Amino acid sequence: MPIVNTSQGVGGILNSFRGLVEGAKKITFVGTPGFCTPFAELIGFVVRDRELAFISSDNFEKARSIYMDREGMQLGDLTDKHADVVVLLGGLSMPKIGISPEKAKEVASNVLEGSENGKIIGVCFQSAFMQQKWDEIINFEYIINADLAVEVLQV
Repeated sequence: MPIVNTSQGVGGILNSFRGLVEGAKKITFVGTPGFCTPFAELIGFVVRDRELAFISSDNFEKARSIYMDREGMQLGDLTDKHADVVVLLGGLSMPKIGISPEKAKEVASNVLEGSENGKIIGVCFQSAFMQQKWDEIINFEYIINADLAVEVLQV
């Protein structure tokens, strides 16, 4: 896979994402409850002017809206899952989650049903999609892959 852009930090993830979804009217994130939900809300912040949804891996049929309020991005009421862009979040590919890449591909196809130029974008850390070989099964248009360096300092 060719690298089309490099950047650093949270701002790099957010700016890269915003560029990849330019022109999309609705974006649906698919991820694990708890672990992926805050990432969908964080990434969704930079495109809060669009219609956003989140599908939990526990319940693929019930998409919830993501909206901006005084406290920030929040999950809202049930909404239509269909979108121009589906974003698969890397937590789905963790082996203990139990979601197969084939099932995730089926969900992505379902979300994109009726979209003329639908895109599948992956957002993961530490090459999760590549390590689990999801990139060999799912037709991602782009994968945003970030690495985290962690330092704990005693002051």
